[in-house]
Amino acid sequence: MQIGQGGERFEGVREIAVLRGGGLGDLMFAMPAIEALAATYPDARLTLLGTPAAKALLDGRTDAIHAVEELPVHPGVRDSGADAPTLADFEHRLRGRFDLAVQLHGGGRNSNPFLLRLQAPHTVGTATEDAEVLERWVRYVYYQHEVLRGLEVAALAGAEPVTLDPRITVTDDERAAVRTRLGVSGTLIAMHPGATDPRRRWSPDRFAAVAVARLAAGDDVVLVGDASDRPAADAIVAAVRKQETGGTAERLHDLVGTLPLSELPAVLGAADVMVGDDSGPRHLAVAVGTRTVGVFWFGNVVNAGPMDRGRHRVHMSFVTRCPVCGIDVTQVGWTAERCEHDPSYVDQVTPEQVLADVEDLLRTR
Repeated sequence: MQIGQGGERFEGVREIAVLRGGGLGDLMFAMPAIEALAATYPDARLTLLGTPAAKALLDGRTDAIHAVEELPVHPGVRDSGADAPTLADFEHRLRGRFDLAVQLHGGGRNSNPFLLRLQAPHTVGTATEDAEVLERWVRYVYYQHEVLRGLEVAALAGAEPVTLDPRITVTDDERAAVRTRLGVSGTLIAMHPGATDPRRRWSPDRFAAVAVARLAAGDDVVLVGDASDRPAADAIVAAVRKQETGGTAERLHDLVGTLPLSELPAVLGAADVMVGDDSGPRHLAVAVGTRTVGVFWFGNVVNAGPMDRGRHRVHMSFVTRCPVCGIDVTQVGWTAERCEHDPSYVDQVTPEQVLADVEDLLRTR
């Protein structure tokens, strides 16, 4: 079963390039399409054109990707990278190598011309109304689930879905090692109190309330994130220490800013439930098989919400106008007006709502 109109399988494909830069969540959304391509072209070598973070994360954790080539800094493809290859070097090494090039990187205004530099005989991808089109293409419309968008692109090359969830391998030994290192013998709750867009961030006091409640119930809680999440983590740690009873603070494990990305899958895989915003680590938790409770702005659920509710729960905030200036925030995407305000759009969600789903997921493991 293909997603969308689809197309016939290309013949003679031995080398495939998939363009997907961006963040951790972007990569996770692309994985089902990559798996579909790998299954449809089992004799082909698939190379991801991505970031060093993708290489660090995926090494040894998927059979679908055989190599990762680091993207150069280029408008609309990659914003920065001190040690990134030059565009000239990138082109020199990769031009003419691939039989099929697949664009899973946005609407194509910048990424389609970039992909065409590789001179692959066959190209598929999306296109906005002002984008250069590829050999086979589908119109980019902002409100579409990113996984389904990727699968619709893969279908243009004749690929059928093999999964709707991203899948990243974490072994039982890795999970056990994490729990041993943290000293966890019972339930472990993971939390990521951050998101790239500050408007998608649930406030630290709400995460703290969930952490305090789960620690009081006897669970361990582990905080994950990068250096940008340090202020939120500090607020959560301070709130837990303020309400500490019976040594609960000893069961709060703060790994924010210290955990290598390559180790994040194992930590998330060791957790029984993960609580997070609409962020890369929450999407990664889905990929490693951990149950999640997510806090979302309702518009982002269309593009990024988990597919099922047996393992994953979603709490939505229905903010339609900026709480500061009143601008309509449902008009999103590359053409939308963006005000300068960054209040949380998701603080309508209460800790009690999140805790109820954490408890239900633990009961129904």
